[in-house]
Amino acid sequence: MDSATTLPSYAAFNGHRHIASGPLASVALVVKRAMENGSTEPILIFDNATGRTTDVDLRGTDDEIISRVTQTATDSNCINGSSRESEHGVLRSRGRPKLGVVAREITLLPRHWDWLSAQPGGASVALRKLVEDARRVNKQQDNRRAAHERAYHFISAIAGDLPGFEESARALFADDHMRFNEITANWPEDVRDHAVALGWPSTPSITSAL
Repeated sequence: MDSATTLPSYAAFNGHRHIASGPLASVALVVKRAMENGSTEPILIFDNATGRTTDVDLRGTDDEIISRVTQTATDSNCINGSSRESEHGVLRSRGRPKLGVVAREITLLPRHWDWLSAQPGGASVALRKLVEDARRVNKQQDNRRAAHERAYHFISAIAGDLPGFEESARALFADDHMRFNEITANWPEDVRDHAVALGWPSTPSITSAL
């Protein structure tokens, strides 16, 4: 199981202390309260799907913040799910929009093209089948790598000044859970637990501090 699917969507930390988890709007309100209460620690909101920090505009009333966050999420989903732009900002054609087909250039040797052209359905169908087969075969490895990258982004933002950071990163990418735990044993508990929850899918995620 992918850790990103078991964790709440977002998490907030006040310094090294976990203060909230859940949808972005609810997490943003907790962060606003912490700032209003005069927190002297840096407060960061993390997107648990990527492990990266997320900036939120906390100006205005609670309703205004919720409306702004909700609208931003809606706009982002519309852009990501539409056929307006490709990954590289190039307008996509309107052909076969339900399939989401995108034309891009690839470079192969002549013998590769010859083999693809001889396959049932032609080169495009053969390539799609090859990609889907590779995705199935490598799914577990890909998920593990993505989890380690999420955890690395998180600890880079919040634990870069903690002892053993570089060693912990090496243990993380080596998929050495035991070594990671040893190195981070003296880290703040909330930071260590969240890093583990992001980096190793089998580890239960931390619950909301609300």
